[in-house]
Amino acid sequence: MGWKELATAFLVLHFAFMAYVLLGGFLAWKWPKALWFHLPAIGWGIALIAFGLNCPLTYAENWARTNAGEAKTRGFIDTYIEGVLYPERYVHVAQAVLALIVLVSYVGIFVLWRRRRAKAGAVELHGEQIRS
Repeated sequence: MGWKELATAFLVLHFAFMAYVLLGGFLAWKWPKALWFHLPAIGWGIALIAFGLNCPLTYAENWARTNAGEAKTRGFIDTYIEGVLYPERYVHVAQAVLALIVLVSYVGIFVLWRRRRAKAGAVELHGEQIRS
């Protein structure tokens, strides 16, 4: 694998991670244990935004690009998302929409959890009623 291909692999991995941060909560609707993988991903995403940190995947991509003789990127969001998927001036709106999507997924997790718990309680209650 050459340096350009490695840079592309890091880019694909970055897109996959971003998609997981955005949509991973919905996976927990089907597979509740996925929540335990999504929580740290969300925490990392929030830390990147709140503290202006740089993602290690950006460093890795830039390292591979430099070794391939290409220019470094400004950062994943700055290069591939901002100005491409939405205008740069709407960054806060985009962040709010993304946060809302994640919030909706977590509300769904809570609702499904309550339903499963109520259903499990009803089965136990029904079983006790038969014995009485």
